Amino acid sequence: MRQPLLDGFGRQARKLRLSVTDRCNFRCSFCMPQNPVWLPHSEILTYEEMARLVKILSSMGVGKIRLTGGEPLMRKDLDILVRLLKDIEGVESISLTTNGYLLAGMTEKLREAGLESVTVSLHSLKPERFESIVGRKDVFSHVLDGIKAASKAGLKPVKINCVVTRGCNDDEVIDFVELARSSGLVVRFIEYMPFDGQKFWSTKLVVTGREILEAISRVYGLVELPREAGSTSRVFRFRDGSPGEVNIITSISQPFCSDCDRIRMTADGKIVPCLFSRDEYDIKPLLRSGSSDEELERFIRDAFRRKSPGVEYMLNRGHIPQHVRPMYTLGG
Repeated sequence: MRQPLLDGFGRQARKLRLSVTDRCNFRCSFCMPQNPVWLPHSEILTYEEMARLVKILSSMGVGKIRLTGGEPLMRKDLDILVRLLKDIEGVESISLTTNGYLLAGMTEKLREAGLESVTVSLHSLKPERFESIVGRKDVFSHVLDGIKAASKAGLKPVKINCVVTRGCNDDEVIDFVELARSSGLVVRFIEYMPFDGQKFWSTKLVVTGREILEAISRVYGLVELPREAGSTSRVFRFRDGSPGEVNIITSISQPFCSDCDRIRMTADGKIVPCLFSRDEYDIKPLLRSGSSDEELERFIRDAFRRKSPGVEYMLNRGHIPQHVRPMYTLGG
């Protein structure tokens, strides 16, 4: 392995969030505008271009790959990319974040290609409320089918992402906890973050991790596990030994920037070192002009070295980030 990929604060990149498309078949109110402008197909990296960049990143110690979007399952033949990545030396795991609508029909093919785990966004267990949040009718049952299919196919773990928003779905926290207990799924509660959607972001809409934990603790006993370095989640098991797991992601109230180990890449080849910074570095011109792997590696190292200290630093200085970027252009 080459020298590790380090930013200017000495943090090492070990995980890549790779967006394979900006397109999405949902219109989640906190994530994207009602009428987004999609990237031209010619601007989207090919699977071979993505695999080439992953190979370079893996040689620097970036071994955990998560495929995101937009909605990644809208990208045709995603299993081809999974196979390409699986064959790269140094790639330790490949996972997927999806809205779940198309998942049921693709789980077997993706698992056979090498996909190991999946995270499904599910922001309400009430069908009408869910469909109001995602801006689509008659989709709730399809998402549930996708979650069941992923579990049946042997993808592990199967995680549920729930962005908790005050006055919208914060009354469902215990319902989601009971889903974890009854199904063995990992339920992840995520604080509402400032990424452009149809709803104006405000700290008043943020239900903090502390509030979520207090609500759960009034009903169920939890035991917190030791935090893994670089993890975005506080992880809890049930004190009574019930299956399932609860994760809390406190991006706003208690950020975890000090040992962040992620690097992100948009579907059109822009390196994004920090989710909460508008900085991005376009590697596609080099990629499509015959540059060598060594030149691409130098570009990646230079871009990542410029990584922002993170939202924790901003908040400590009294700066509350607003309208950082549309989430659908980058994924989670």
